[in-house]
Amino acid sequence: MNELTRRDFVRGGLTAGIGIGIAPELLRSAVAWQAPAPAAGADPYALVDPELLATVKQFPTPTFTSENLAEARKWPGVPALPPPAPQPFERHIPGPSGAPDLRLLIVDAAPGTKGRPALLHMHGGGFVTGFAGQFNPFLQAVAQNCGCLVVSVDYRLAPETHFPGSLEDNYAALRWLHKNADELGVDRKRIAIGGESAGGSHSALLAIAARDRREFPILFQLLIYPALDDRTGSSRQVPPYIGQFLWNAASNRFAWTSFLGVPAGSPTVPAGAVPARVENLAGLPPAFIGVGALDLFVDEDVEYARRLIDAGVPTELHVIPGAYHGFDVLVPDAAVSKRFTEWWTVALRRAFATG
Repeated sequence: MNELTRRDFVRGGLTAGIGIGIAPELLRSAVAWQAPAPAAGADPYALVDPELLATVKQFPTPTFTSENLAEARKWPGVPALPPPAPQPFERHIPGPSGAPDLRLLIVDAAPGTKGRPALLHMHGGGFVTGFAGQFNPFLQAVAQNCGCLVVSVDYRLAPETHFPGSLEDNYAALRWLHKNADELGVDRKRIAIGGESAGGSHSALLAIAARDRREFPILFQLLIYPALDDRTGSSRQVPPYIGQFLWNAASNRFAWTSFLGVPAGSPTVPAGAVPARVENLAGLPPAFIGVGALDLFVDEDVEYARRLIDAGVPTELHVIPGAYHGFDVLVPDAAVSKRFTEWWTVALRRAFATG
């Protein structure tokens, strides 16, 4: 079976902004965008990889607010690639106690196969937007290229649902995947979790919760430019050349405040709600962390990787020079994007092979 490529991800002129696949003209007009404000006299594009430069200049950086959130949620997802690519299908399962049923988007590249690995995926969208299947070609490619079942969770969004609502949704999906592994043809010992941006945060939080509850083992955590620390851009400022593109400090403050139910960067936040604030990282699953050097999340991701390593957790870290948030989706044919995709794909395959 042929592998799906990064070009397949964006066929038809579609791309993605803040983890949501949308056409460029929709990205420019969907909400009232606010351009970033670089330091006086600084060129915000000076450090961008040349292959990534032209595209990002076409895309103003959104600042999410309560006023434009409803419009942002109207962004459409990227349609699934046609056969022979494996086709996504929906499944509805019971949600956490007292919560609505949970929608899952599933991609099965090899129906009827037994003993396969699985990836439980959590989508991006800054905690406040997005849905399972918003970027179907990505899920299709992971299923086909990594030989696994992919299950993406339609967790509840903030600010309507604060922590721990979405965590409990994701945990319910993990429970369902473990308990129905035989029916799904999944090897319970080879279940990985992962996501991009806010989905990476959800994955890190799920890994921590699963470790603490000791019910369902997780093989591996795939964290693609994850949001890990609410203090970034609030109580902790970043250099002016970081976080200028696609996801900025103002959006980060809004997103984390919406998720936590208290202002981002507060001295105290709900226990277990922010991966970077969890004191003990020992005993977590092996991790892959990848982030661009110009991404708002770069410092927190590097620090989290360091803490995982210090805690004895096998961790692979990649920092990509000249790359901003979502660079690999926005410019999939760039050399750095191809290398980045290959790195995390190999890491996931390796985890499945050795699990």
